[in-house]
Amino acid sequence: MASNAQSDVTQAIASIYRAEWGRIIATLIRLVGDFDVAEEAAQEAFSVALNQWQSKGIPDLPCAWIIKTARYKAIDRLRRRTRLKEKLSWYAASGLIPTSEEPTYDTDEISDDRLRLIFTCCHPALAIEAQVALTLRMLGGLETDEIARAFLVPTATMAQRLVRAKRKIRDAGIPYRVPDTTELSARIEAVLTVIYLIFNEGYAATKGEAMVKADLCTEAIRLGRLVRTLMTPQPPAEVTALVALMLLHDSRRDARLDEAGDIVLLEDQDRRRWNQQQIDEALPLVEEALRGEINSFALQAAIAALHCQAARAQETDWLQIVRLYDLLERLQPSPIVSLNRAVAISMVDSPQTALGLMDELALQLDGYHLFHAARAELLRRIAAFQEAAQSYARALVLVTNDSERRFLERRLREVQP
Repeated sequence: MASNAQSDVTQAIASIYRAEWGRIIATLIRLVGDFDVAEEAAQEAFSVALNQWQSKGIPDLPCAWIIKTARYKAIDRLRRRTRLKEKLSWYAASGLIPTSEEPTYDTDEISDDRLRLIFTCCHPALAIEAQVALTLRMLGGLETDEIARAFLVPTATMAQRLVRAKRKIRDAGIPYRVPDTTELSARIEAVLTVIYLIFNEGYAATKGEAMVKADLCTEAIRLGRLVRTLMTPQPPAEVTALVALMLLHDSRRDARLDEAGDIVLLEDQDRRRWNQQQIDEALPLVEEALRGEINSFALQAAIAALHCQAARAQETDWLQIVRLYDLLERLQPSPIVSLNRAVAISMVDSPQTALGLMDELALQLDGYHLFHAARAELLRRIAAFQEAAQSYARALVLVTNDSERRFLERRLREVQP
């Protein structure tokens, strides 16, 4: 029985940690005004919970219990710091340290805390890699070594990145608040960029053995949903669009690799393995996003929706996809968008037409392995095998992911004599 109780407590704490870490940290940062103290106190509170809950049982409000315990741990840490009297005097005068035994645990207030934390982690004064790392640590609850593994950097490097980010927030006096309406549009773009970068690293890992890192995809979707929920009743259209886009891309996760972990192209995927529940959730969000001001995420989500709505690859509405890429290219001109548009045109017109468009992008995208891979695929379709081999070989020089490398090597063998 004791073993079962211990197991129940361990599972409960693990669940609370994963689901409520961002909520707890956001509240503590508001209370103590220090990222490091908030983190250390929260970790200590979870350790105390592991011991006490086994003998006293899991409390009715476990998250509130953690916050209450962590708050007192944070005060203890502040007492041990230098300039203790000045800090405690300031906190007492500010009213941030409640005198009651029960913690402040208003749901709406905590939602605002998390929103403040998201905008603080994604402040444009921080380097983008610091924004990503800090968001995953403070809101996602990922450990430093987990984040380091995800982005294939040493743990010490990631730890330093997090330290520098927190120091920058402190030294620059970055405000812990949701920006006002005059700066919200610019700041929400930074938030969404960070979330999408996290998703993209999970969807198509830059380096390493695995092509897909499901935990990063899941975490990015969770963060996107959180931002959308916290900004209700009228979340910006681009927030809704990003959530829809990530859901649609992620819905194909199980079909993107075969049993050996090798890439399966979209046209060859078993669409019965696509996550229909995610698709059903995403499609109304796409429609909602398109009713607002048109943005790049909404157009990308609309393209992904057309792919997901086609029961077979041959039924894909490529003409509509080309039209959407036309809009996207005007709204957000970039060589990557132009490359994707050329691939879509190859399905509507001909590979030769698309190759002509790609030739115009050659100088800009010569260092991008997917440009050479896409060009090689079109050359293979028109039986220009020698040129295809050259493009596959160039892509292999540039690729850094092992799954993609195996795919390109296989394709290269297929077009060689």
